[in-house]
Amino acid sequence: MNHKFGASPTDELIDDIRRDLDIGLIAPAVFSDPDLYQAELRRVFTRTWVFLGHESEIPNRGDFVQRNIGEDPFIVIRDDKGEIRVLLNACRHRGAHVCRVQAGNARMFVCPYHGWTYANSGKLSGVPVKNLGYAKLKLDEWGLYSAPNVTVYSGLIFANLNKDAISFEEYLGDFAWYLDINLHLSEGGMEVLGEPHRWLVDANWKQGAENFCGDSAHTQMTHRSALEIGVADLSSAGAPKPDAGVHVHDISGHAVSIRRRPGEKPFFSYPPEVKRHFRPGALNEQQFALAEESLLHNGTLFPNFSFLHIGLSEESGKEAAGFLTVRLWMPKGPRQTEIVSWILAPKEASEEYKRRAYRIGMSSFSPSGNFEQDDVSVWPGGARTGGSIFAAMNHMRYNYQMGLGDMSPLPPKEIWDGPGIADSSNAGEGGLRSFHKTWLKWMKGSGRNVADPSN
Repeated sequence: MNHKFGASPTDELIDDIRRDLDIGLIAPAVFSDPDLYQAELRRVFTRTWVFLGHESEIPNRGDFVQRNIGEDPFIVIRDDKGEIRVLLNACRHRGAHVCRVQAGNARMFVCPYHGWTYANSGKLSGVPVKNLGYAKLKLDEWGLYSAPNVTVYSGLIFANLNKDAISFEEYLGDFAWYLDINLHLSEGGMEVLGEPHRWLVDANWKQGAENFCGDSAHTQMTHRSALEIGVADLSSAGAPKPDAGVHVHDISGHAVSIRRRPGEKPFFSYPPEVKRHFRPGALNEQQFALAEESLLHNGTLFPNFSFLHIGLSEESGKEAAGFLTVRLWMPKGPRQTEIVSWILAPKEASEEYKRRAYRIGMSSFSPSGNFEQDDVSVWPGGARTGGSIFAAMNHMRYNYQMGLGDMSPLPPKEIWDGPGIADSSNAGEGGLRSFHKTWLKWMKGSGRNVADPSN
């Protein structure tokens, strides 16, 4: 194969992916190529705002959890002054990990190699035999490295490793219009229930992230057994329909899928005892009206934060109840992802309702949940096929043309209250193409500091 002068094979592959995406095709290498994966660790995860967790995990000073940005290990901690910091888990002396547990409370971290000691703010506070061997060492200059940008948005913790990054609010852009609907239905907002769940899946991190952008066509097949036993309403999770489902994409580089019952007020299947707490509050009239008629919202804030707001049941024949789940897709290699997932319910809901919402979340979208087990049984195929020799021999491409151009008889909606491009039906893959378009912008370097990757 002849390569363009000065262009790396990875950059040539990215150019090929861009040309393919224009006609709705994706090279399987996107989900499996080791060199492409290494490039996205540098070009995507060091430049974008990455979700790390929920502040309810670290309510007290000294509380911490460990999370990755890309594959780099960070300690997300509330320091002694109450400030949330994101510290690289690596001693400045020899690079050993100073924290060996996934969560806990600490006033300081002591390196197990030579005993360098750091305050929970990251500041170097002590070095053994300093007066004998490090007499002139300036402790202020040798603290733990930290993420230069950290923010908390409605309880959600995000960090950006690019010191010149735009603000999170600029990065979020118009997607805030949809995210806020799911976080601010009531005055108290949403409350995290229990500990987050974590599990490994043999699939590329983009497989789940793109799915949450609006893969409405998979539910009728992948989740058929859950639909047949009646734990989900067909209008919430059944086959795509022209009037009930809307895919909204190109929302400042992010995407959301919505199912609704126009003219009704299902409010994500919350019961009257919970719905009575819902009011516009932080939402405007159009946002609240959309929430009223909504059965389901799922979306992805690029690159790896997703959410799902839906009503399901924990057993056949029982009335559905609403809950929100948010999740983090942490890459663990080109063909493996660690998923971290939280279950949330409106803060004003009764404790009895919260217990049921947690049970439903556990039975559907936890590691042992019926919906989750369905998804993780099919997602690994994308990476496995992408790494196959036969796929490379035949220049195989995955088809993402559903709803593209004249594939759909319906044009995008001319009237839609929210931002973004709203497709007239959810029989499409516009949200998935939007995800990969944003990915390409960052991989090409043109999304580095702009809120709208189309710039």
